[in-house]
Amino acid sequence: MAEQESNKSKRRIRKVETVREISTSSSDVQPSRKQQIGRGFTAPLRFVGRGFKKVGATLDRVKVFHIIGLIFWPPYFRNSWKELRQVTWPSGKQSRQLTMAVIIFALIFGIFVAVIDFGLDKVFKQILVK
Repeated sequence: MAEQESNKSKRRIRKVETVREISTSSSDVQPSRKQQIGRGFTAPLRFVGRGFKKVGATLDRVKVFHIIGLIFWPPYFRNSWKELRQVTWPSGKQSRQLTMAVIIFALIFGIFVAVIDFGLDKVFKQILVK
């Protein structure tokens, strides 16, 4: 009985990993479609960066990108991009469901406002005409 109690006190609880920790810990994950598209836009700059390495200049690729980023992207856009990369986006199915919910709500609310407007229009015409 005493052994069981001592085993319970020695029991370890495993730390729960967050979604971000799980995604960064798995190295076999393929890049997302957004990441692939983003890499396509930077292809010319990567080519320029490689050119600096090949000719033996003192600037390496990271410094070139950093300088180009500082010139072309104001801090507001850089910080916004960092925040957007941390967002957990809904799936396509969930996005469609939420979009349909908004459209249906807008239609119902629009019909409600139109009926109230039509009714009040009739009431005020009756009051003002008499």
